Amino acid sequence: MSRVTEIRYIGYGVTDIEAERRYYGEVFGLDPVPSDDGLAWFKAPGHGEHHVVRLRQSDENRVDVIALAAESRADVDALCGKVAAAGAKIVHEPRDLTTPGGGYGFRFFSPDGLQFEISSDVETGPKRELARWEGLPVKISHIVLHSPDHPALVKFFTDVLGFKISDWLGDFMCFLRCNSAHHRIAILPGPPCLNHVAYDMLSVDDMMRGAHRLKLKNVDIGWGPGRHTAGNNTFSYFVTPNGFVTEYTSELEEVDFEAREPTVYTPAPMVMDQWGIGTGGPQTLPHPTPNPGLFVAVEA
Repeated sequence: MSRVTEIRYIGYGVTDIEAERRYYGEVFGLDPVPSDDGLAWFKAPGHGEHHVVRLRQSDENRVDVIALAAESRADVDALCGKVAAAGAKIVHEPRDLTTPGGGYGFRFFSPDGLQFEISSDVETGPKRELARWEGLPVKISHIVLHSPDHPALVKFFTDVLGFKISDWLGDFMCFLRCNSAHHRIAILPGPPCLNHVAYDMLSVDDMMRGAHRLKLKNVDIGWGPGRHTAGNNTFSYFVTPNGFVTEYTSELEEVDFEAREPTVYTPAPMVMDQWGIGTGGPQTLPHPTPNPGLFVAVEA
């Protein structure tokens, strides 16, 4: 069955692109990707994905596109058909992509109005083996979204895009996998918007060393350090200059994609954070508000 297999990148529109560029390149630990299109592109040093972040100057802070991967052009075509049959609005049909790295893909709006892309055949970029204590991101780990009808969005991701449910936190947070990682997408109630983007670190030591680097750059932990229960991953959350939440995470659970049965965890402080020693909490991070420009396509 044709399905999504991975996360590629997330594209943002930001009001202060230079501050955001410095954050990702000089503070957070991503590598700039050369381009001549007036946009800022960044890759994670420990993985071959061509880029994981795209920035453009904008009149408002918004998520422009969330890009996902499929295995082949045939899978891209099949997924486009499934998305259209589900009633989602297609922004453009499968075609050769002109963004850095190329590839073949299509764009559509989720039922909530966020723009997604699904692609295959994107060029890979340079990567290197990271060493313990470097404290640099390996790759995107997962993306968490809010939805005003989160059960319906969960159904869209499972029935249309091929994700499977790994776990629930109560009845309000669903963790979805598209490969052996415990989750690549998680969905919460709320206005249609991004909650955060997490990046895998080589180890818990690298998460802590990365947090130390951010502290030296005057970026404090918004929530953490801690360890979640669903996925058993460690976490530290940070807020970018334009108000988006990023996370360093490590040790995310590997599961059997086909066979794992979901667990429903009862929400509690020691379920949210098994260590219980971190600073802040979800309430200290930016409050979710509707993403500007819902159902409005951005071409870049």
